[in-house]
Amino acid sequence: MEYSILSAVVELSASETDPYGYTIAASIARSDESRGLTAHGTLYKTLGRLVEGGMLVAVWEAPETAESDGRPRRRLYEVTAAGARALQAHANEKLAAKAAFNPAPGRLATS
Repeated sequence: MEYSILSAVVELSASETDPYGYTIAASIARSDESRGLTAHGTLYKTLGRLVEGGMLVAVWEAPETAESDGRPRRRLYEVTAAGARALQAHANEKLAAKAAFNPAPGRLATS
C-alpha cells in the first residue's frame, strides 16, 4: 500500500490537486491498488509511517485557507526525493517481474 500512496501523492500533485487524506484515498480507490486500503485508519497509519521513514513530508495548510472554506485544516503531503527514488525502484521491479513472466513474442521459455 505504501507505493500506492506515494503514487497517488505524485499524481495528485501533478494534477494540482491538494494531496490530503481524502483525496489520496479517493485516488487509490480509483486505481487497481485499492485492495490494500481496508479503512481510512489504515491509510493514516501508513501515511504516518511514510513521513517517519522520510518518504513523505507533511505540512498543515494555512489556517486562512481552511477558514475561508469553513472547514478544518488539512494535512497536505509531498513526496520527498527518497520517496521518489523508492517509487521508481518499485516501478522498475514490477517491470522486470512482468518481463520475466511475459517473454517477448517468438521467445518462449524452454524447459
